[in-house]
Amino acid sequence: MDAITQFIMQASGSPWVYIVLAVVCVVDAFFPPVPSETVVVGLATLAVSTGTPWLWLVVVLAAAGAIIGDNIAYAIGRSIGTTRFAWMRRPRVAAAFAWARRGVHKRPASLILTGRYIPVGRIAVNMTAGATGFPWKRFAPLSALAGTSWALYSVAIGTLVGHWFHANPILGVCIAIGCAIAIGVLVDHLTQRVQSRKRSRAVAGAATPAA
Repeated sequence: MDAITQFIMQASGSPWVYIVLAVVCVVDAFFPPVPSETVVVGLATLAVSTGTPWLWLVVVLAAAGAIIGDNIAYAIGRSIGTTRFAWMRRPRVAAAFAWARRGVHKRPASLILTGRYIPVGRIAVNMTAGATGFPWKRFAPLSALAGTSWALYSVAIGTLVGHWFHANPILGVCIAIGCAIAIGVLVDHLTQRVQSRKRSRAVAGAATPAA
């Protein structure tokens, strides 16, 4: 987190920060180690407390990057599927793909919108949508809504913290990034618990003999 904070503080006044922001949001849609949430939240905090970068441009570029990245993930899923590489078959990732596969055609809107807020979940949902033949004409507007709502949510966190710590932008960035990470971990944990309960119920239902 210290490295991310230092990068955000150093880059916030440079025009290159907008390009970096857009690229980070695109890449994070299919490569989760890239911390798009923390970058967006940190830059939003600085925008409020110091005036740079421009807040409205952070929103636009974060949303555009997320939407483009999600559609790239969809295209990757359509072209190579969801089992081609070893990382796709790791237990946690495989479980996320299985979760996405069960719901992407039954409740696509809620799944695509919810998945956008979970780093591994967004990749699983979007790649699975492409791999299972979910129509792109339906996927595109849902991904646009998901990416826009995610950008507004991330910027809202940064804006709130930025107002609270207007006099100390460095502390504000640190706290905002910490909040983004904590919320992400919480959402991921709750999602896994819900999936686990559904699997347990399914197993229990399958084991119950018919009357």
